[in-house]
Amino acid sequence: MGLPKPYRLKHWRHFQQVYERGRRYTGRYLVLRCFWVANATPCPIQIGIAVGKRISKKAVVRNRLKRQIRAALHPLLPELATNVQIVIGVKPGILECECEHFLRELKQLLTKAEVWNGH
Repeated sequence: MGLPKPYRLKHWRHFQQVYERGRRYTGRYLVLRCFWVANATPCPIQIGIAVGKRISKKAVVRNRLKRQIRAALHPLLPELATNVQIVIGVKPGILECECEHFLRELKQLLTKAEVWNGH
């Protein structure tokens, strides 16, 4: 199940903006980059997921990781802050860990970045 359209970070310029001007929060398996958009009207959070070829040369493996991250984010969407653009990057070594470990780390990074309103 993918993210709904308003929650997707699609254009490469937006990814570049988050990489250049956003804050970075690192964990053992994930890197979370957040850029707070100065906008008068509230817009939903926009999320992009980046899994490079350093993780695996096989597209099947990279796409599976993206699907797992999207599935973990889907129930959290109503609790996430507005006017934020996020890029979630994956570090090498994530293939050896269990799915629950990096999902727990994702929640911890969202809390640390003060994006998750649930905690």
